Amino acid sequence: MASFLQKLWGRKAEGTTTQPEELRSLASLGTDMHSHLLPGLDDGAETMEQAVELVRSMQALGYHKLVLTPHVMGDFYRNTPEGIGAALHQLQQAAQTAGITGVTLESAAEYYLDEWFGQKLADGEPLLSFGGARRCVLVETSYINEPFNFQQTIFELQAAGYQPVLAHPERYTYLYGRFEELEKIRETGVWLQLNLNSLTGYYSTGARRVAEKLIDAGLVDLVGSDAHHLKHLENIRTKVLPSDYLRKLLALPLMNTSL
Repeated sequence: MASFLQKLWGRKAEGTTTQPEELRSLASLGTDMHSHLLPGLDDGAETMEQAVELVRSMQALGYHKLVLTPHVMGDFYRNTPEGIGAALHQLQQAAQTAGITGVTLESAAEYYLDEWFGQKLADGEPLLSFGGARRCVLVETSYINEPFNFQQTIFELQAAGYQPVLAHPERYTYLYGRFEELEKIRETGVWLQLNLNSLTGYYSTGARRVAEKLIDAGLVDLVGSDAHHLKHLENIRTKVLPSDYLRKLLALPLMNTSL
């Protein structure tokens, strides 16, 4: 960990120019609102040791608050508010025992828009949200198949008093070549959340192109790491931080700073 911190915060080498702060850390964002650090709940951290190391590495990147958002999917990850809350408490205790201070850990969820989620809405079941009174609910869809009931689900979320946040819209291939659809989604009041690693083509060149277009159009409301493992954070440190589009992204009026 010492070497990681030295690389991130080390003094400039003799004869070189100090990088602007926003290219050396993500401190200006303050809060990461999308990650999979709670151990054993989904395809993110598997053990408490891994989770603690991820928290430490996120703090080294400059974050002071992490909103942990495990998947909630009817077919795969049937996580409940009670289970997520218990995992959060355990991680908070483990981080404290490990001597990690100065970073706040909270939890919400990343809800997959399936029939199971629709039933939750129909039953009036409370959803895990973030952002305090804003009651932001993070949702995702299939990457390749357009959901037939997306607009209706968004309407029901809003009617229930929630602020819908669409996770990583740049990754949905069914929207490639249909940028106007993303504009329409945002016009309905949905906030758009970009993944940092999309800026470097980590997921695909298509995702990178859409991410850049969203930034250029000023349509990004929130930014998330979507961190599942240390490889994601290493890519952010070595490739995202030096990227030109990170400068453009951080210049937008992002909601992260007020969460």
